[in-house]
Amino acid sequence: MMELRSTLGGRIALATIATVILLFLALPIVVILVTSFSSNAFGSFPPDAWTFNWYRSLFADGSKWPAALSLSAFVATLSTVFSLIIGVTAATALTRSELPLRSAVYALVLGPLLIPNIVTALGLFLLFEPASMLGSPLAIALGHTVLASPIAVLILVATLRGIDERLEDAAASMGAGRLTIARRITFPLAAPGMVAAAIFSFITSFDEFYISQFLSAANTVTLPVQMYNSLTFDIDPSVTAVSALLIAFATLALVLVALVRWLGTGRQNSLLSVENATAIATPGGEAV
Repeated sequence: MMELRSTLGGRIALATIATVILLFLALPIVVILVTSFSSNAFGSFPPDAWTFNWYRSLFADGSKWPAALSLSAFVATLSTVFSLIIGVTAATALTRSELPLRSAVYALVLGPLLIPNIVTALGLFLLFEPASMLGSPLAIALGHTVLASPIAVLILVATLRGIDERLEDAAASMGAGRLTIARRITFPLAAPGMVAAAIFSFITSFDEFYISQFLSAANTVTLPVQMYNSLTFDIDPSVTAVSALLIAFATLALVLVALVRWLGTGRQNSLLSVENATAIATPGGEAV
């Protein structure tokens, strides 16, 4: 790779390969975005004419999209709260305690990511059906938490491991207790990771189809299920408009995650600079 980059021809070849790969990955997204403005009721690419009618139809009288959107947002919010509670608890135990069989516990927590979603959905259906919870937003949110919480744990474990423990040791050397250290040092520094975990948990829940399909009822239809129904039982070109809005939402979420993590890195570096400058020290006088 170094030899390829060392020549002008190699740099051009690398740039060309990278461009082709990026275009290949972005092509389906571009097709959806362009098709959402097509005037053809069956969807066509490239469009014969341009229109905003499919975006207007999303919020027209009698449209099912607003109810599906609001339900998905509510369920995703509940799932995000549950996932953050589980994620913070599990990540703290995995990184800040002498937990027995830590590797086995970590693997168990991440287990839902390795199981096909449809298998998880079937198991949740068999669990909630005897309890008469099918169609309940709470049941759907709990089901989504099974998939979203491992992602939150992954992000928060990486975040806590990236926090310089010298800051916590310095606070402990000055008499701060565990709760004070967590409240004044650990959690503020972990805030960017917590925001990232919340965003990815929300997106995971918002986009989940299989669990929503198995646990939903006629009056509790989430946005992915409504999109599936629109494509299966009738031809509704407004699906492309919904898809375009979801792409825009995901893009903005990723930009927000990158911004928050960048701000968090700068904050930790500034705290380390203050520590080194003031020499928060052990009784011997050396910085921890």
